[in-house]
Amino acid sequence: METYGGRRGQAERDAMTVEIGYALCSAVFAAAVVLGAVAGPALLFELPDTAEWLLRLTGLVLAPVVFLARVVSVLVRFRRRPQPSQPGRTSPDS
Repeated sequence: METYGGRRGQAERDAMTVEIGYALCSAVFAAAVVLGAVAGPALLFELPDTAEWLLRLTGLVLAPVVFLARVVSVLVRFRRRPQPSQPGRTSPDS
């Protein structure tokens, strides 16, 4: 809800803060899972040097990409979430 001058209310700021925190935490988790899944075998098994290097490099490239994609997708979805027109009501049929 916007008040005079286009400022956001405390509840809206709190919701944005929670959503940003969720986006960052879930992105860190997703990036760690991708890094572990891709680069993990290079750390656990005895592989040829080229394969180890390639797996580590691929993991290090994919992890930040997954991190950014997750943050952007969560925040864009939050921004586009439809708001009920009346508090407590979720659709016109209620």
